Amino acid sequence: MPNLKGTIMKAHLKQYLYYLQTERRLSANSLSSYERDLLRFIAYAEQKGFTEPADVQRHHLSAYLLLLKEDGRKAATLSRHIVSLRAFFHYLALNGILIQNPALFMEAPKQEKKPPNVLTVAETSLLLETPSSVSAAGKRDKAMLELIYAAGIRVSELVALNMENINLQLGFIHCIGTGLKERIVPFGSLAQLALTDYIQNGRDALLTSRESESAVFLNHLGTRLTRQGFWKTIKKYAKEAGIVADITPHTLRHSVASHLLENGADVRAVQELLGHADISTTLKYTQLPKTRMREVYSSAHPRA
Repeated sequence: MPNLKGTIMKAHLKQYLYYLQTERRLSANSLSSYERDLLRFIAYAEQKGFTEPADVQRHHLSAYLLLLKEDGRKAATLSRHIVSLRAFFHYLALNGILIQNPALFMEAPKQEKKPPNVLTVAETSLLLETPSSVSAAGKRDKAMLELIYAAGIRVSELVALNMENINLQLGFIHCIGTGLKERIVPFGSLAQLALTDYIQNGRDALLTSRESESAVFLNHLGTRLTRQGFWKTIKKYAKEAGIVADITPHTLRHSVASHLLENGADVRAVQELLGHADISTTLKYTQLPKTRMREVYSSAHPRA
């Protein structure tokens, strides 16, 4: 945990992070991102002799962003820093700590909109069939990959699952997404089989002496698997499967959204399944190949 003591700027940052955690209920990952970005700026500001938020002017922020750009930061990273700075100074102005907000008119650089990285159906099947179901760890990995593709849940939602969140008989999970929003998500028969095999024949072997552990997916220590642990797992199996596409922890989530929409699923239904707050997030997966677009048109248009 970075040191937040010793300066006025850091004291305000500590209060701001508490506000984000208690009032805005941001996730641990989001809080860490804000903290990291703002601590970097505060270090820069203190190096320049700024001891209080009121010392910071608009041109100081511009100079800081220019420095980040010269350091080779990409547009997406610059945009994230701008969002962090704007939110922080807005909070300070809202609470009367600042009279004028120096970040009020900061504009994010234009980003190149890239389509989400997705696997083909064949690549997905290959990846999901790679884990061996002989060992307890293999059963766990098989269940994780099958579930995240079947339900389209986030990696953070996957590793946060507790035993009481899964209904194997009816085939659904109860998960808590961003902003503590709850939703019920169904999963199919293949994920059901993999989960059943892991829970009945693999989980106890990983549990070791921690009978009170409620997490569904456990590491070799018998404690809850982390996002980093899942990232290493999916990278490992992608390499074993010979998949050359760049795999990230969210690749399977992106893939299930794309595959559902390509096969005619309703956009609103996919939005609900994935827990997207804004439908525009779901719509980025709707860029169909021209051949598929022609098929959809021919089958759906009354006068095609």
